[in-house]
Amino acid sequence: TLFEKVVKNVRDAFGYDSVMLLLDEEDGRLNLRSGEGDNTNIFNKGMSLPIGEGMIGHAAKTGEIQITGDVSKNPHYVRSGNKETKSELSVPIKSGRRVIAVLDLQSNGENSFDEIDAMVMETLSDQIAVAIENARLYKEIQQELAGRKRTEKALLESEEQYRDIFNSVGDSLFLLDLQGKIIAANKTACETYGYKQEELIGRLAHTLVHSHYHRIFQSFIKYTMKKGRSLGESIGVRQDGSTFYTEVHGSVTRIKGESRLLAAIRDITDRKQAEKALHREKEKFQVMVEELPLGISIIGKDGRLQYINSKFIDIFGYTKEEIPTGKMWFKTAFPDPIKRKQAITAWIEDKNNAETWEARPKIFKVMAKDKTEKRIHFIPVSMENGDQFVIYEDITKRQKLETKLQQAQKLEAIGTLAGGIAHDFNNLLMAIQGRISLMMVKADSTDSNYRHLKGIEDYIKSASDLTKQLLGFARGGKYEVKNANLNLIILSSSEMFGRTKKEITIHRNLQEDIWTVKIDRSQIEQVCLNLYVNAWQAMSGNGELYLQSENVTLTEAYTKPYEVSPGRFVKFSLTDTGVGMDEETQQKIFDPFFTTKGMRRGTGLGLASAYGIIRSHNGIINVYSSPGEGTTFNIYLPASDDRIEEDKIYNKKALMGSETVLLVDDEEIIIEVDREILETLGYRVLLANSGKEALEIYTKYRDEIDIVILDLIMPEMSGSETFNKLKDINPDVVVLLSSGYSINGNATKILKRGCNGFLQKPFNLEQLSRKIRAILDDTK
Repeated sequence: TLFEKVVKNVRDAFGYDSVMLLLDEEDGRLNLRSGEGDNTNIFNKGMSLPIGEGMIGHAAKTGEIQITGDVSKNPHYVRSGNKETKSELSVPIKSGRRVIAVLDLQSNGENSFDEIDAMVMETLSDQIAVAIENARLYKEIQQELAGRKRTEKALLESEEQYRDIFNSVGDSLFLLDLQGKIIAANKTACETYGYKQEELIGRLAHTLVHSHYHRIFQSFIKYTMKKGRSLGESIGVRQDGSTFYTEVHGSVTRIKGESRLLAAIRDITDRKQAEKALHREKEKFQVMVEELPLGISIIGKDGRLQYINSKFIDIFGYTKEEIPTGKMWFKTAFPDPIKRKQAITAWIEDKNNAETWEARPKIFKVMAKDKTEKRIHFIPVSMENGDQFVIYEDITKRQKLETKLQQAQKLEAIGTLAGGIAHDFNNLLMAIQGRISLMMVKADSTDSNYRHLKGIEDYIKSASDLTKQLLGFARGGKYEVKNANLNLIILSSSEMFGRTKKEITIHRNLQEDIWTVKIDRSQIEQVCLNLYVNAWQAMSGNGELYLQSENVTLTEAYTKPYEVSPGRFVKFSLTDTGVGMDEETQQKIFDPFFTTKGMRRGTGLGLASAYGIIRSHNGIINVYSSPGEGTTFNIYLPASDDRIEEDKIYNKKALMGSETVLLVDDEEIIIEVDREILETLGYRVLLANSGKEALEIYTKYRDEIDIVILDLIMPEMSGSETFNKLKDINPDVVVLLSSGYSINGNATKILKRGCNGFLQKPFNLEQLSRKIRAILDDTK
């Protein structure tokens, strides 16, 4: 019958020791319809097995292939004579989802059934199912028509379908002899390799493999013959020379008593190409994340770190081995249990409330391996597989720069206001100082009021010093810029301070060959004294003050945050043993009017003024401090290549003159008092209340005017514009600039364009007389 032929052919084709076919008769049992081999003689035609019992019954119940290497470990144990079944394979035969039969294979040999046998038999099971269904159909037709011819035809079709099984398999199947010569090849093999059936028969199988794999393939055949089963990969070669990737399953079978090798070859080119594409994408991802200036980590859904890039290690200092899990990461990054709990809670809440691939940015302060605290911008993202992709951006430096920028903007705004106030205040002081000077010229030193006039002049000087601090804070504190030796200024200022504060021990370590700096000496002395006083107040009694100078070269990386050009600098460091400052206080110490000393011990302008003066010299000032560990101020001033200039000594006595002066100022109080001072000194005075009026007068009296005293700040036409137009009229015009502002800014530009001098308001009669005479005598 058909079932007997199926069983016999399967046994003969594959060399199994016994083959049984049991059909489901829809009565809850499996009935033996045909058996072939050593172990089937214990059964009879009437044998049946309950569905669900033993390997065969379990295969029928679950619809899944059952396979075992030792039947003695299975409740369904089969013994035949003196032989024992060593391995059993039960294959369900299904029509759609319904199991209609079970094909049971048994082996007494040393080789056990494996997944390759299961794959082959599963492929054959579909054809057997068709044959069984056709057989049943034949039976029904036979019963209805009782026609033998129809029965024979149905059986013939079933037999033909069974013969087509070998050719209908989707993989290339080759049957080889022990020398590797092809005995049979299915239709798929012919189509895949591009040969006709007769061209393949008798051909050595290794000729269908790339030359690099010839020896490997021959070893593969020997290994399969020895072990009975094998699995490997190779590269196939078609008749036209094209190649493709293959996966080769080999198994030993017996046909008509002879050993044969069945090779099932599957084209895996698409899979290989996909694997290569995936590998390339992984390489691209690896390169990308390694080049990013951001830390990257992937945390598995089990909480373990699967990957971290090199930037992650740069930021935190930890390797993956040191922090293998997210739990360990939180423990090291947040040593404070309270902050750790807050961070973990925020992480979990964000994760639970966010969608897949939704970024969850957060900023935390974390502790790096070197115990430094860093501000990190975290951007975790949940991936589809449940893993967490996390980006880490170290924003510590950026936030410091932003803080410095905000401070600079704030100071610039306040500085502009302070500069304006200082300018107007200096004009008022000029008017007062001028009148006092006139009164003192006419008063006798024995006069009872002379002492009061002298006192008022001293108060004016104190007020002028205050405006200098305001202008210094406003980054406008340079008056007379000269090349100087910073060591001499440090020595003289610290010695003077030490004489007044003998309870402070001063240590000096000054580099001998210190570079020259171009500075306003009086302003830098003011900075030094402000820092000394600040240190003294921080030490509250006995203490030590360390002063050090040295030549340094700063790179752009260091100077860029301060908006200063890199190069050579002279560094002055001042360290005290005082109470120190916390970070919050350090952020405010250069703010104007900020003080921690109370109203009676300071105005809060000392450090703000020092900051403005150093910045006006294109320098850097910074501070390092910790509570209880003292404070260090570092000052960097640009080095100069010029030689140090010797100071000129002036006679304090007023110097008289007789030349003609054009006085230009928009302030009536200044015009009035300066005119009288100049006339007292013997000069002829012409007055102009604006730049426009000054040009008209100068054009008219050009040959008579010896010097122009020009105010820098005027409405409509500024002092700078007026100076330019005066130069147009007469390139040799002699001009003395005068302003309530300092020499910075436009004044410096005008001086470089040929202006003859600058005089800071307020000035007294003697100062004005010396300045005019120095310029006039120098230009004659």
